[in-house]
Amino acid sequence: MNASDRLRVVVTGATGNVGTSVVRALEREPRVASVLGLARRRPRLTVTKTEWAEVDLSLEGDEPRLAQYVQDADAVVHLAWAFQPTHDPVATWRTNVLGSVRVFDAVAAARVPVLVHASSVGAYSPGPPGGAPVSESWPTHGWPGAAYTREKSYLERVLDTFERDHPQTRVVRMRPAFLFKEEAASEQRRIFAGRFFPGQLFRPELLPLVPEIDGLRFQALHTEDAADAYLRALLRDVRGAFNVAAGPVVDAGTLAGLLDARPVRVPNAAVRGVLAAAWRLRVAPADPGLFDAVLRLPLLATDRARRELEWEPARTSVEALEAFLRGVRGGGGDATEPLAGRRIG
Repeated sequence: MNASDRLRVVVTGATGNVGTSVVRALEREPRVASVLGLARRRPRLTVTKTEWAEVDLSLEGDEPRLAQYVQDADAVVHLAWAFQPTHDPVATWRTNVLGSVRVFDAVAAARVPVLVHASSVGAYSPGPPGGAPVSESWPTHGWPGAAYTREKSYLERVLDTFERDHPQTRVVRMRPAFLFKEEAASEQRRIFAGRFFPGQLFRPELLPLVPEIDGLRFQALHTEDAADAYLRALLRDVRGAFNVAAGPVVDAGTLAGLLDARPVRVPNAAVRGVLAAAWRLRVAPADPGLFDAVLRLPLLATDRARRELEWEPARTSVEALEAFLRGVRGGGGDATEPLAGRRIG
């Protein structure tokens, strides 16, 4: 391959859980010449082929800088996302929805050939009775009670219009299950349990019981396997949505086995009540609406990714969760502000 044929890729949200894995996957790919990683703050992370630039997608007036960054790009991978502040949904809307629209507008103006967008299992409407896995044709209206699912769903509608108006850009929507890796565990603990929740509590001797909640069944995937799917979608001549997830399906029994604990049935209303009280008191950052959404998420059929991307996860969902638990217990992280960790012991 000639140097002139190799790709210049721009990655938004390049310092987060998925972004750090994507830029490293691009580093290993000979068909990629260079990567520009965009983030709100320039990281200390050094990745071959990758340069860094600062941009805040929530700010009006940063459009000229964003347009400059995507000019002459062969592909844009849009990963930037803010989970907090959950008490201010306008703030997350400004970053996640309006910021994404700014990215899409810049891609359209520069006539970038490829846009790979990070959607989610959270974009889907509640799953069918019986819990059968859904394909990419399942409706994407989300769960209205949680900001995360509302925003992911809304962007699906925005991309519908984008694809109609800009057919010259090949658009791919990645819809992964929950993504875990050891280096992102500290960030995820801060996002969902709060920065003061001690990771050491996830040790088996301190968690003898795991609540068994009606409807709590979900899929997980190691972030490195998700990054591999993103890379394949970028390089192959494919369009549309791809579900990516690993087996087995995770439930209370799976979690109990990981923690060497015993599952104990707890009424959903009681769990939600505790979560809602903690959120109102600002003890825990996770919105109780997200709990409602998780109980309604469909399971994902991954046939299309396996067929058209020739993608297979290298790790099981249990292995992905084991990596997360190692990171939480050890305070692991990476050399970026979102993934900053604290080693323990």
